Amino acid sequence: MLRFAFFDTKAYDKPAFEKYGPKNGIEFKFFETKLTPDTASLAHGFDGVCVFVNDRIDSAVIDSLAEGGVKLIALRCAGYNNVDVPYAFGRIHVVHVPAYSPYAVAEHAMAMLLTSVRRVHKAYNRTKDHNFSLSGLTGFDLHGKTVGVVGTGKIGRIFIDICRGFGMRVLAYDKFPAKDTDIQYVSLEALFEESDIISLHCPLTEETRHMIGEESIAAMKKGVVLVNTSRGGLVDSKALLEGIKSRKIGAACIDVYEEEADIFFEDRSGHIIDDDTLARLISMPNVLVTSHQAFLTEEALENIAETTVGNILGFFANGGHENELCYRCGNTDSCKKHRVNRCF
Repeated sequence: MLRFAFFDTKAYDKPAFEKYGPKNGIEFKFFETKLTPDTASLAHGFDGVCVFVNDRIDSAVIDSLAEGGVKLIALRCAGYNNVDVPYAFGRIHVVHVPAYSPYAVAEHAMAMLLTSVRRVHKAYNRTKDHNFSLSGLTGFDLHGKTVGVVGTGKIGRIFIDICRGFGMRVLAYDKFPAKDTDIQYVSLEALFEESDIISLHCPLTEETRHMIGEESIAAMKKGVVLVNTSRGGLVDSKALLEGIKSRKIGAACIDVYEEEADIFFEDRSGHIIDDDTLARLISMPNVLVTSHQAFLTEEALENIAETTVGNILGFFANGGHENELCYRCGNTDSCKKHRVNRCF
């Protein structure tokens, strides 16, 4: 029986992993705490750890895990910017879940967009107080508007299909454009200048960090709607706040936030939020915030558990797995190996 320490556990995580783990010879020990240098010792003696987006897997944690006999870091998510993948080379292998339900994220992006532009959240709150006034609830049609989609992986392409269903004009940018598609690709500058709505669906790298900042916001249309269901670090939050205050940004729908690690996924209703930027964003009437919820569907949770278990079994049984992250750059797409052997 393989033993895995499962960090940052939430109630919705357990059913699927308890379903797929034991019957495949994997015992998960669930810890509510996040994985940090202070908690890494909890994993000593385990075969591996199962971690999420806000667990911290830096050099100190990797050293501690390696000393404790941990052989595999199994991310139960697609993103891995919280893992020092190059440092892990030669010490611990890392696998991730590259796709679990692209429909979940794309549909949530559209749900947030519709909620924002049609003021559904405001109407809901009003009618709870028996206030049936329509004053201040005027929205606008999505039909005929131009949406700029940054990132055309699986999620981005599904979001494009949804937008086309609403009769929207779609522009897209991707450093590596999808082949054999009818997607209209433009430069990032053109996308900023022409889009009424901009939706982000790209990974967080050093190159994409703060791609939405003071300069890019200045290049956008006045009144643009920004949607981010990808990674918080893609957006400079302070620049976003200033863009909203100056009325350059008409509305923002954010499911992720660059400093979310100690805030999202937790009940903070009885606490004062120390992050002044987030507190001010939440207070804005044209800002809609959800707490990294886009992935959260029953189908996605099942797929995450099934794929994670498959990653673990493939690694220990076969010696390698296609979902192992490349030690050179953290990007499986550019790895020169054939994904059938371990990276080291």
